[in-house]
Amino acid sequence: METVFRVNNLSKTYLTKQALKNVSLSLDSGKILGLLGPNGSGKTTLMKIAAGLLRQSSGDIIIAGNKPGLKTKSVVSYLPDISHLYKWMTIKDAIGFYKDFFPDFNIDKAKDMLGFMKLNEASKVTTLSKGEAEKLNLTLVLSRNAKLYIFDEPLGGIDPVAREKILDAILNNYREDSSMIISTHLVKDVERLFDDVAFISHGEVVLKGNAEELRLERGKSIDELYREVFQ
Repeated sequence: METVFRVNNLSKTYLTKQALKNVSLSLDSGKILGLLGPNGSGKTTLMKIAAGLLRQSSGDIIIAGNKPGLKTKSVVSYLPDISHLYKWMTIKDAIGFYKDFFPDFNIDKAKDMLGFMKLNEASKVTTLSKGEAEKLNLTLVLSRNAKLYIFDEPLGGIDPVAREKILDAILNNYREDSSMIISTHLVKDVERLFDDVAFISHGEVVLKGNAEELRLERGKSIDELYREVFQ
């Protein structure tokens, strides 16, 4: 089994703050990792380093056999926690933008997902509700044939009905030859997706392991463990 994502003693220091401290994690192909922690814990920093948007201060990161760079950007599909689409775009424009920008973008898959999400290609991105915008961003990210999919708070501020739709889309488009990292603090809604979990607090991993083994070992759900770790 291929290890798609591996970090070893990864640290990131900003001018006055250490955002990550000696983080070590790995993720095999076909697995979904839940990266769990409150706001400001270091989750987004770790994801941005994996996506090639930030550089670590020290330590190693390897994605699909390569250090972050052009090669890894071509195999990582990243959903940031804020929209990155231009305000003048329609949904059709956004699809075209991704098709031009990413050689691995599958336009047929994108159109199928738009139908599943009940999104109209003629709609302007500025008129979309929070849930609709999240569904569009998810459609764009999942329509790439990537090795590693990274989702930063994909359910933030979204109603429960839209959450189920988004979780179903993630599961329906999941491939055995790829891996996913999902950061969230809405653990109860998402924990059924996780193969592995890592709890991160103040830039350090405080608990990690196989989700099912942790449930059996601790006699608690991942959501209950989250509340215990971060109470």
